[in-house]
Amino acid sequence: MKVLLVEDDVMIGENVQIALDGDGIAVDWVKDGAAAETALAAYAYDALLLDLGLPQKDGIDVLRGLRAKGSSIPVLVVTARDTLEQRVQGLNTGADDYLVKPFDLEELIARLHALVRRARGGGDPHYRKGDVAINPATRQVLVADRQVVLSSREWAILDTLVARPGAIFSRAQLEERLYGWSGEVESNAVEVYIHGLRKKLGQQFIINVRGLGYMVEKL
Repeated sequence: MKVLLVEDDVMIGENVQIALDGDGIAVDWVKDGAAAETALAAYAYDALLLDLGLPQKDGIDVLRGLRAKGSSIPVLVVTARDTLEQRVQGLNTGADDYLVKPFDLEELIARLHALVRRARGGGDPHYRKGDVAINPATRQVLVADRQVVLSSREWAILDTLVARPGAIFSRAQLEERLYGWSGEVESNAVEVYIHGLRKKLGQQFIINVRGLGYMVEKL
């Protein structure tokens, strides 16, 4: 999963970035509304974490412009604006959820995962192939009914692949799911994590499409 964090408070932004990175979520962080619009126009994100009181352009205006363009990206508003009127305005403008500062980081992450699950279409979230069963909602991975433990980066790649079975992801696209702008990209990181996943799930579970990238089989 990759998210855009729009937050002008450096201390809050750093703490959120660290927490999300620890959960295997890649984060791009900008500190004003104008930069948020630039990033949203240039890159694809699974979700948007949006403060409202921003320099350059208010978060409500960013949200309004985003929805006017037809974007359906899940938006979690994270703000100090806590009156009923302000919450209603945020939701009516197009926010999918609303979290008031100060907040618990575990709740933020849980809400974020819930938004992305809903955006992916509901229904049975499980991916099953042979002896492998994956539940993205709980991040439980079973092989022959035995639970397999994945690192946060292994999960980030696996989650990306099983969210769109049959779709081929290039190395660059998978790197985007592993690192935010501030992350140092290791030259062979994707190959290392793919190798680790194959050892745990089976050599044929992740398919290498020569010259294009990686995929899991469409069911």
